[in-house]
Amino acid sequence: MSVEIFIELCREDAVLPKYANPGDAGMDVYAAESAVIAPGETVVVPTGLKLAIPEGYEIQVRPRSGISFKTPLRVPNSPGTIDSGYRDEFGIIISNSSDMEVPDNSESPFTLDEKENRKGTYIIRKGDRIAQIVLQVVPKMEFTIVDSVREIGSNRGGGFGSTGITK
Repeated sequence: MSVEIFIELCREDAVLPKYANPGDAGMDVYAAESAVIAPGETVVVPTGLKLAIPEGYEIQVRPRSGISFKTPLRVPNSPGTIDSGYRDEFGIIISNSSDMEVPDNSESPFTLDEKENRKGTYIIRKGDRIAQIVLQVVPKMEFTIVDSVREIGSNRGGGFGSTGITK
């Protein structure tokens, strides 16, 4: 099954999202401009893309697992939502959760060179794969006011973490 999504390239050299492999759920999204992200900083990295998502769908923005594993860079609102009515350029919110004592990680494509002397600072370069997007069906919710929800369906009860370890 596929769903047609209209897309506008709103920046020069913007890169269309791509599936890396057959069967992937998410398409890789690319940075439309470079960004330097210092420890503790959060930035929005533009994608150069505007979407027309059909009503009844959303696009979720999720982190790429390799970036999450190899760096302290995070997509803090994951999964982020791009609503069907949103028509402006979308960006990816990225936070650097490191402190100044982050050891060098030669596997990370995002670490600045030693000579720049900003340990824990990362750079995303224009054209880097920075996140992934996944199309999701979004049914509308309708609320019905009742006297008590305990009598409807399962009655799990409890509080936050109520299914965790018990003593």
